[in-house]
Amino acid sequence: MTAPTDPGPAGSASAGSVPLVELIRGDLREGVHHGSVVVLGPDGSVLHSAGDVTTPMFPRSSNKPAQVAGMLRAGLDLPDDADLAMAAASHNGEPAHLFRIRELLDRHDLAEDALQCPADWPLREADRDERAAERSGKQRITMNCSGKHAAMLATCVQRGWTTEDYLDAKHPLQVTLHGTIAGLAGEPIAATSVDGCGAPLLAMSLTGLARSFTNLVTAGHPQRRVADAMRTHPWLVAGTGREDTRLMQAVPGLLSKSGAEGVLAMALPDGHAIAMKISDGAARARVPVAIGALRALGRADAGEVDSEELAALAEEPLFGGGKPVGTVRLLSGVFG
Repeated sequence: MTAPTDPGPAGSASAGSVPLVELIRGDLREGVHHGSVVVLGPDGSVLHSAGDVTTPMFPRSSNKPAQVAGMLRAGLDLPDDADLAMAAASHNGEPAHLFRIRELLDRHDLAEDALQCPADWPLREADRDERAAERSGKQRITMNCSGKHAAMLATCVQRGWTTEDYLDAKHPLQVTLHGTIAGLAGEPIAATSVDGCGAPLLAMSLTGLARSFTNLVTAGHPQRRVADAMRTHPWLVAGTGREDTRLMQAVPGLLSKSGAEGVLAMALPDGHAIAMKISDGAARARVPVAIGALRALGRADAGEVDSEELAALAEEPLFGGGKPVGTVRLLSGVFG
């Protein structure tokens, strides 16, 4: 007797996921990643969807651009747009990332221990190895969300708000961010929790996440300024070899921000937006879906797009004995 399929927790978007990405090793399909994806037109209409795009989910770091827009609404004044890109980053922790974050803290008379994100290693292996060799250990500033936390603290300093409780959901900063995120998504926040970095985490549907990205690129100040900063400084948003940086460098005017547990949201300059969630949280499955959506919109080979880079991103090699023996790729038919 076959065991019943676990539908997931009540209200879980994973219950409505569909096959999106396949793993081919040799001549056999080794596995399949399930998930959900939505593509919106500039007017917010759903042009394509696969899986459940209406049940609430946690966007994780894909909410960072909206959080930074909320900081600007709260009164944050950062004249250099590179600082805004750093605030929206999930950075590698490379030296140039850390230099800019330290400079932002110094300008506001803040020490590194004011950051309340957990201590962590840099994301890039070379930087982790270097710190391990130096016996530097994990630090809060090398945690990938430290730019956002530094900007939150700067907002509090500029507004005269308390800094020791800046992550409290009732803090005026977080109240402002809550309202901004809900407004950009065009729907009420469905649930709250705590993100991996310790900040309040707000749930919405994939459609709401895509809508927020449309609003980030098409509306006026402050959210448009955040989108422009990220697109002008894509390396600061992630770093060497990372998908957000590579996607924004390959597609002029694209806004891209990934999040933990297989989330990715993007918007084109005209307001078309894409949001996805891979149910098992596999980061490797996100970009094949993203490239498939861009191709479905006719944007993978247009104008000044680096089509060779997108082709390289569309399939991730699988290795056997240190040599490529397979691939991770979009399933045919996902976008028709």
